[in-house]
Amino acid sequence: MTQRITDTFARLSAANQSGFVAYIMGGDPDREVSQRVLNALPENGVDIIELGMPFTDPAADGPVIEDAGLRSLKGGMTLAGILDMAAAFRKTNSDTPLIIMGYCNPVHHMGYEAFAKAAKAAGVDGAIIVDLPPEEDSGLRAAFETHDLALIRLATPTTDDARLPRVVAGTKGFVYYVSVAGITGKNLGEQASVKDAVARIRKASGLPVVVGFGVKTPEQSASVAKDADAVVVGSAIVKALHEEGEAAALSLVKTLAGAAHSA
Repeated sequence: MTQRITDTFARLSAANQSGFVAYIMGGDPDREVSQRVLNALPENGVDIIELGMPFTDPAADGPVIEDAGLRSLKGGMTLAGILDMAAAFRKTNSDTPLIIMGYCNPVHHMGYEAFAKAAKAAGVDGAIIVDLPPEEDSGLRAAFETHDLALIRLATPTTDDARLPRVVAGTKGFVYYVSVAGITGKNLGEQASVKDAVARIRKASGLPVVVGFGVKTPEQSASVAKDADAVVVGSAIVKALHEEGEAAALSLVKTLAGAAHSA
């Protein structure tokens, strides 16, 4: 439901705050722990959740998220299981936007209409399909329109002025700006370039712009939040969950969210 996304950014704007978006890999380290962490994210300051669906060939992901996806798959997680996690989350939370993030193959295999219908029924608000360019997403976009879901596109440092209108056309909810030309977990892009890119994308799209890929620390979260409508952290949270456990991961989430909100 795209209204949840709109309402979230309206609330943040009214409070003069940047939002915080947390990514976790669904099913990592297992379904039970992953569900508990998912359910606990909003109470630890998360405004929007990105729930990763595992895939065997995650071309845009660095080793932290790639390994998390492989652990999830080894544990038996599927796209249907990700949607089950979303439905379970909605039993206790009706307000926080929940976005599925991943690759096209599992969605294509399920079928675009079937996926959109099931996602809507599970309480999902939209999806980021990182390897599906605008020239090839008309089928999924049509299914999302039917079921009031947001298809969220990615812009990158290489998205020039000629390309940007195509990227933002048909995008709903927000635009995700990838701050580095590379995989998840790399170092954050230069602050000045991030600031300029956010302004340019916001003007072209008329939508909020969230910034991710490379944000790892509270200091970086606060720095990006000064210019972006929301900050995304994924790899650092996934790494903390794997190496230190759910309490440590949620503590990190709370610290990162607090930094974004107070910027």
